[in-house]
Amino acid sequence: MQTRTLGRTGPTVSAIGLGAMGMSDLYGPADETESVATIHAALDAGVNLIDTADFYGIGHNELLIGRALKERSREDVVISVKFGARRDPAGGFTLTGADVGAAAVKDRLAYTLRRLGTDHIDIYRPARVTPDIPVEETVGAIAEMVEAGYVRHIGLSEVGAETLRRAAATHPIGDLQIEYSLLSRGIEEAILPAARELGVGVTAYGVLSRGLLSGHWSPERELTTHDFRTISPRFQGENLEANLRLVDALRGVAATVGATVAQVAIAWVASRGDDIVPLVGARDRERLAESLGATGVTLGADDLARIEEAIPDGAASGGRYADFLLAGMDSEK
Repeated sequence: MQTRTLGRTGPTVSAIGLGAMGMSDLYGPADETESVATIHAALDAGVNLIDTADFYGIGHNELLIGRALKERSREDVVISVKFGARRDPAGGFTLTGADVGAAAVKDRLAYTLRRLGTDHIDIYRPARVTPDIPVEETVGAIAEMVEAGYVRHIGLSEVGAETLRRAAATHPIGDLQIEYSLLSRGIEEAILPAARELGVGVTAYGVLSRGLLSGHWSPERELTTHDFRTISPRFQGENLEANLRLVDALRGVAATVGATVAQVAIAWVASRGDDIVPLVGARDRERLAESLGATGVTLGADDLARIEEAIPDGAASGGRYADFLLAGMDSEK
């Protein structure tokens, strides 16, 4: 497994990271035994970056990862944790503002450390920022945890260029976690240049656009009640039909390079720069193996041109989130 360094100050991580959210939340039922086996398979393959959040499964995801890492060397794993989203007992999300104030940083970190069974978090980040709490307050509070040894690096998630600059002026930022894929290229205009100017790495989530670019999605697939995709515009009606036509076009390109659709989509994100680390949300070992196969895909100039022709910038039908969610995202301002 090749490695990449997250920005000027962040850790060295595997060229592909594992996003664990789907093992606990938002993508339908998952098998816990298979989830643990998938984490172990990722580690055995050289993946050392595991991404989670304290609100994934309302704590379940951290407990799951803690269980999976119990017999593994802690120093061989880079754990990235988001915090701040609020949940209710029915599993819903509270949309009235993120819990990212200075007091919340310490409180939520304490629970995260206990659930993961560790004495430190490698990268700690607010999942979202809110206008009511200056980013300087949040980053400053995490910086105190860095000084105390409970956190090693500070990250951010879904922030715009201006907020990223303000945060970096408060404390060095290792990486920005943000959606980036062939169907979501909004960061290329201002956010990615700002990150590079500041020496901030990018961990890209949604590289398969929540399964659309996996090559396995079918219009007949039924979604469960709490599946995020039930409210995702790209999975609705004519939008879904149009997006799957793009996938079919990409399938033709994948055939020419001897790879799957998913592998080409992941390899494309990785090709955008050595400062970008794709996160794959594999929930079982079979999908993990396919995703990791992207590390063996080399895309030449002709391949990249054909990919661009198959899925031009802005070709996606529907937003990456529902409008009511996009309205509160700093990265969309």
